Amino acid sequence: MRLESLVEGATLALDQLRANKFRSGLTILGIVVGVATVMMMSAMIQGIRSTVMEEMDAAGPKNFYVARFNMSGIRFDDDGPPWGDNPKLTVEEARLIGALPAVKTKVVDLGTSAEISVGRQRLSGINIKGQDAGWGDYTTGTITRGHDMMAADVASAAQVIIVTEHLAEALFGALDPVGRQVRVNGQPYNIIGVFQPKENIFSALMKNWAVIPYTSAIKHLDAWDGMLGVFVVTANNATQDQAIDQVITTLRTHRGLRPADENNFAVMKQEEMVATFNKFTGVFFMVMLALSSVALLVGGVGVVAIMMIAVTERTREIGIRKAIGATKREILWQFLFESVTVTFIGAGIGMILGGGTAFLIAKLTPIPAAVPLSAIAAALAMAVLSGVVFGIWPAWRAARMDPVEALRYE
Repeated sequence: MRLESLVEGATLALDQLRANKFRSGLTILGIVVGVATVMMMSAMIQGIRSTVMEEMDAAGPKNFYVARFNMSGIRFDDDGPPWGDNPKLTVEEARLIGALPAVKTKVVDLGTSAEISVGRQRLSGINIKGQDAGWGDYTTGTITRGHDMMAADVASAAQVIIVTEHLAEALFGALDPVGRQVRVNGQPYNIIGVFQPKENIFSALMKNWAVIPYTSAIKHLDAWDGMLGVFVVTANNATQDQAIDQVITTLRTHRGLRPADENNFAVMKQEEMVATFNKFTGVFFMVMLALSSVALLVGGVGVVAIMMIAVTERTREIGIRKAIGATKREILWQFLFESVTVTFIGAGIGMILGGGTAFLIAKLTPIPAAVPLSAIAAALAMAVLSGVVFGIWPAWRAARMDPVEALRYE
């Protein structure tokens, strides 16, 4: 098809939009909504993924997590909880892991919740992280006041606590909390530090939390150690696979497992957690894509309607063009290109709205929403595909018109 014909088709499509602004606006509304939805959801998923990857990078690419069960493969059946078949990890096993040649250090991880109170001020359901010394290597943020807990605090089950900035403000307002005492489930704990998490979607969802030695959580708060896990830092002179092999061998030997027995614990690499996250976001994106397809379908029906009207209104024009030598192919391509132009304009508006919404999300929320190039390409492809699919019937009808009958049309 010649360039002149393409330009003519685009010009005629724009003339149709200008001549029937209200009708055209309703026609492309579905295209706008569909494309904007895809752009916005892609930007949000990209932003959430970048946050997750940043948290993963903070844990180190060679490091891994040992847990009671594989949290990336939770089962839902009548056989009880997914950890029911496995014995819990113990503090002794964590020590054995930390002593391995291929392991630089280990960080025990144990979570619980508690009430924190100061005088008459009480905050319930606060997430308490029972951790090992070195926990900060796995958490993005900085200690802004005071200091971190030390290995001696863990060894002695010291009643010391590090609170987040938000929790410190909730408890003490503008006062410096370092050196002050709080009660955790009635037990006295001295605040030794204030931690400021790096702002992201996770820090926005959970602002009030605290860190104490995991030994203190077990001894003084009666924390359930059934979900105790271990972050493992691989030694500099070892590979991740070497460290994992040593951990698996040690735990199997300690638990008396025979060669034919399966592991009754789980070792989770960073890439496995990322793969699980990608599966989740992939399903979520497909659902959003299906919902946006409904809007595209509505817009597509409108495109068929406006193009059929255009064919009817220009019947005599089609007859004249055929009379002076225009072929069926030229007529077909002209109307197809007009249809694509209409959907392309709708996609352009949708991309602007979706991109603008993503920009506002990035500015007003902790989600670093950013529109990926793949979403832009997908939006343009959707526009072209919609124009072709929904414009083929009107274009085919125009191409098959009898020139004599078309010239007689009033």
